[in-house]
This record gives sequence, structure tokens and C-alpha cells, in this order.
Amino acid sequence: MKKREILTPDLTPLIDVVFILLIFFIVSSVFKKDELALVLNLPAAAAQEIELNTKELIIELNTKSLALNNKKLELDEFELKVKDIKNKKVDVLFRIDKEVKYEKIVKILDILQKYELYNLSLITEKK
Repeated sequence: MKKREILTPDLTPLIDVVFILLIFFIVSSVFKKDELALVLNLPAAAAQEIELNTKELIIELNTKSLALNNKKLELDEFELKVKDIKNKKVDVLFRIDKEVKYEKIVKILDILQKYELYNLSLITEKK
């Protein structure tokens, strides 16, 4: 009587496929630098870099939307949020798409000036 040999599957090709898939997903994934609400095409400028901290307002503006600290808002909602800010020395970081009309920018700047928020920085792409 012959003894039957126990067959075990060869795991080497399976492990190879798993590692190849892992490498593929790591290489093809997009690494986000900032979590921001709007996708903006910023103008380029040769300005100095600034350090970000938690006590700041980040205003993003494109041709269709306005966002404050990663939350999309309408202009009147934006004004109410800005009105409630107690610390008038807070850093205001302004990210503006280069396609935005000047009139829209002036409206935002008027609101900031109305509530005495003068510490403004414009964020651009590095040349």
C-alpha cells in the first residue's frame, strides 16, 4: 500500500504578488501636503516662507467658492465668523487662485479691515 503524500501549496508566488501590489499602491498613491478645502492655482512669487501655527485663519478663495479654515462658506457666513474673532492680532493667511477677480478679493479685504484683522499674509507658489 502506497502512502499518500500531503500536498501543501507553495506560498512563494503568493507572497511575491502581495509585495508587488503593496509596492504599486505605495508608489501610485498621492501624498497630500496640506488638508485644504479648495483646489487653487496659486500665482508664483519670490517671497519668504512662513511657519504655520494653530492660531491663524486660513482663507481660501477661488472663482466659485470661499473657505475659512477648511470649511466652505458663503460671504455672509464668512463675515459672521470673522466678526466673532476675539484676538485681533491673529495671523490671516490668504490663499487666492490667480483667476479670481479683483473685486471678490476686495470684498474679503473689506470684511477683514472692518473687523480690524490686519496681520495678513498672501500665500503663493515658490518660483
